[in-house]
Amino acid sequence: MYRCMSSLYFLKRGRSLTNTSFSKPLSWITENKCIPAAFNCFLCHGIQLTSTSPVPHGTLKTQLRGLTPRPPIPRYMSSRAPRRRLPSAFPVLDGAFQPIHNHVFEENARNSQVCLKRYMELKKKVLNGGGVNAIAHHTQKNKKVLVRDRLRMLLDDEDYLELSPFAGFGLPYGDIPSAGCITGIGKINGLWCVFIANDATVKGGTAYPITVKKQLRAQEVSMQNRLPCVYLVDSGGAFLPLQSDIFPDKNHGGRIFYNEAVMSAVKIPQVALVCGSCTAGGAYVPTLAEEVVIVHSIGTIFLAGPPLVKAATGEEVIPEDLGGATLHSEVSGCVDHFAAVESEGYECTRNIISTLNFELPEENTTEVEEPLYSAEELMGLAPKSYNYSMDVRLIVCRLTDGSQLQEFKARYGTTLLTGFARIEGHQVGIVANNGELTYEASLKGSHFVQLCDQRDIPLIFLQNTAPQPVHTLSQAKAEMNTNRLKAQGSMMSAVACASTPKITVVIGGCHGGDSYAMCGRAFDPNFLFLWPNARVSILAPGYAGALAQDEEETMRINEQ
Repeated sequence: MYRCMSSLYFLKRGRSLTNTSFSKPLSWITENKCIPAAFNCFLCHGIQLTSTSPVPHGTLKTQLRGLTPRPPIPRYMSSRAPRRRLPSAFPVLDGAFQPIHNHVFEENARNSQVCLKRYMELKKKVLNGGGVNAIAHHTQKNKKVLVRDRLRMLLDDEDYLELSPFAGFGLPYGDIPSAGCITGIGKINGLWCVFIANDATVKGGTAYPITVKKQLRAQEVSMQNRLPCVYLVDSGGAFLPLQSDIFPDKNHGGRIFYNEAVMSAVKIPQVALVCGSCTAGGAYVPTLAEEVVIVHSIGTIFLAGPPLVKAATGEEVIPEDLGGATLHSEVSGCVDHFAAVESEGYECTRNIISTLNFELPEENTTEVEEPLYSAEELMGLAPKSYNYSMDVRLIVCRLTDGSQLQEFKARYGTTLLTGFARIEGHQVGIVANNGELTYEASLKGSHFVQLCDQRDIPLIFLQNTAPQPVHTLSQAKAEMNTNRLKAQGSMMSAVACASTPKITVVIGGCHGGDSYAMCGRAFDPNFLFLWPNARVSILAPGYAGALAQDEEETMRINEQ
């Protein structure tokens, strides 16, 4: 499900578009290897602002070039000439384990095995989509291709990054595997694109609240990184019993169509392939795209299907006559390309992508130095408990090239690690929790984030924030907490205003206000990933006693 990226383009808002490539799919899933290694692999391969070509499995070749301001009108061609990078000689971190680490390492490793087992169970449910009966109905009765097979026909290969694959589990209205749609970033005719593909085996492709949220996030990725967007539409429209959570508000279903219009206005290409029903709200998705392909006999577009027409007028009409491929390609003009079969539709979509007039940057073949320590050891470094987590430098040295880090303010605010490093050849700034965000640590973080923003250096945040509530037991303690909050506010402002690309990985706990200063979801990182052991909450489990009124309430909150 999770795919490893050898490169992904993270672009500042308002900058021009270049392109990137991914590496081979992760093998650690099927081989029962370390889950945290996947996210290490993402970091090691994922910070890239220019393009590379696909590389053989086991080789990691990427490049990074600085960005310069562009004219106000967005452009899609890269006009930058390759530039030679300044050499670096960062100090090497000592990542060797000490005897005192062994019992913590072993406990963490056991916990990671539990996380791996749970991950595999959820992955199996995701791949099963709407279940055996729904799959049979989709393929045998409706004569349609499964959504993951559609992606295989559309994309150059299977080296894509899937976004939010586990969205939709454990919701009040039931399990909606993958939220009823697959979103991600994949390569089409050499160009990296965002894709949004409905899975009609899940509730007939109808949109639930979580479906809308996932599609809006994919469009946000497309806009934020200026990547073309391709829609594979096979949807029955909104799930009407939950329409109050789908239709009326700002970030509900209508926002999808608003985003399509805005993306078109800022010249982000959008292509839609109608490979199933486009009913009600689903009908607006293709009609707002720049170019539309429809598949004969299975693709339909209408606001009201045959059952509603019969109920309203008494007229009986078949879907093909009401809104089929022939009607919309020959009469209404709603679609631009007619495909006799599905395979032809995906080939047509690929051809459309080739007309976007993109130019890709030249490939840089600079050799990259591997970390000195094994990424598989992250299995025992993924913390089970914040109280027993080890020095974050042990994690950083398993991510960075040559296990090197040029630490910034190493002796000040030591509960926060900051420094410059290279990951797969890309210079990045590391901001990693080594304890709680104290007054000094917050000032240090603020300074470092502003420095990276000034130098156009992407930021990597490794979150493992303190779970303990802040107690105010005296006037001196109150003054110290006040100063700490002021310093955290300064760091929050620096993070919020930084225009450089930001990636956040929660490696342990993400608790309370510290998550804001460390670029949590509310502070709009380009991407946010959680290790399977990660926990996100206002207050960590086990710490409710300081706030709850009685023991029973304390137990209830901790369990929740």
